[in-house]
Amino acid sequence: MKCHALVLLAGAVFTVHADDWPQFRGMNRDAVWSETGIMQTFPQEGLKTTWKINVGSGLASPVVAGGRVYLHGAELQQPKAHECLRCLDEKTGQEIWRHAYDVTYPDWAFDSKQNSGPNATPIVHGGKIYALGQMGDLFCLDAEKGGMLWHRNLMQDFGTKEFTGTTPSPLIEGGLLILPIGAGSGATVVAFDLETGKEIWRALDDPWTYASPLVISAGGQRQLIVWTPKAVTSLDPASGKVWWREDIDTTNQYGSATPMQRGDRLLISGLMFQLDAAKPAATVLWPEGRSPTKVVLSACSISLLQDGCVFSGKTNGHLVCLDANDGKILWDNDQVTGKGQGGTIQLTPNGDSTLIFTDQGNLIRARLSRDGYQELSRVHVVDPVQPFAGRKLIWPPPAYANGHILIHNGGELVRASLTSNEP
Repeated sequence: MKCHALVLLAGAVFTVHADDWPQFRGMNRDAVWSETGIMQTFPQEGLKTTWKINVGSGLASPVVAGGRVYLHGAELQQPKAHECLRCLDEKTGQEIWRHAYDVTYPDWAFDSKQNSGPNATPIVHGGKIYALGQMGDLFCLDAEKGGMLWHRNLMQDFGTKEFTGTTPSPLIEGGLLILPIGAGSGATVVAFDLETGKEIWRALDDPWTYASPLVISAGGQRQLIVWTPKAVTSLDPASGKVWWREDIDTTNQYGSATPMQRGDRLLISGLMFQLDAAKPAATVLWPEGRSPTKVVLSACSISLLQDGCVFSGKTNGHLVCLDANDGKILWDNDQVTGKGQGGTIQLTPNGDSTLIFTDQGNLIRARLSRDGYQELSRVHVVDPVQPFAGRKLIWPPPAYANGHILIHNGGELVRASLTSNEP
């Protein structure tokens, strides 16, 4: 395998700002965008695109930190393939550096319908960027200049299989980089030292998962919440010790939802927990039945817990609202995006309403409440390119940062302004 970093532009001192989007689902990993001055009504002529570039294949989302945009993708020309982590100037899209390395993909991965490439979204922290490729290449680079700091290969070190265990996006807690990798020998989840890449702990013997983890504070402890096809498990993020575990088999209805906490509630797709206030423990509130079709509202969308309601896209393209207390459906809307399998509705609260990005490349501002769906404005931003079930879709969630939306449609990376005054 060949690795190299190409430095094209000199950068300033690296600093992450409050309005950045440095990891999957934003600063706090909850998809909430707190920036003000964002358009309430989109212009009829469409959003102003500040730049767009071809970035190859893959389904990772972009991240934004310190005036830079980072995206992990792949370039394929059978039988050759290489993955590439790009660092771009946030305002111009000009490439600052790239880290490219050769990979050996299986033959099926070269089918254009697969859109093969990195799926895990990188994370920027402490002047470094951490990224995971589809063949298990886990590395840490200097975020400013792109220099390699450390590298591990999960297939070699843990026996992971090609293209498995490499979709969840890593998180950082304390001095650890934590990843669900779905390896054997008790290594479903592994924690690595941020500075060296050394393994600190491993935990669980569950199958690999598509779902990215979350760390919460509840019951007087920090808890790492991991959702696999066999269970929801709470671990001590410092040691990997199991705090609590709820066995729930969703093997035949895979889900990719990141957990979401609001107060004493923990939501994972269509599964609601009540968190114990005195100790790290939880009980299931709903649904009463544990069938995968009830637990998994969508294979691609992540539910939003807000104002006593659960809002979620469903795999068939509908947007539903459930009562957060009992899980009963309050309303069902089929006008947000196209109908069909693979439907994806990405929900991002902003101010007193919600930004909704759909699998068709549309951006919507709407008010969501238990009384219904009130659409305020809609605009088409970018065309979908991912073939699936007879149509084309966009699956990666967008990033929102510094007055802009950044969208990876599986081929291009687009940055468009959401403020009336473009700098």
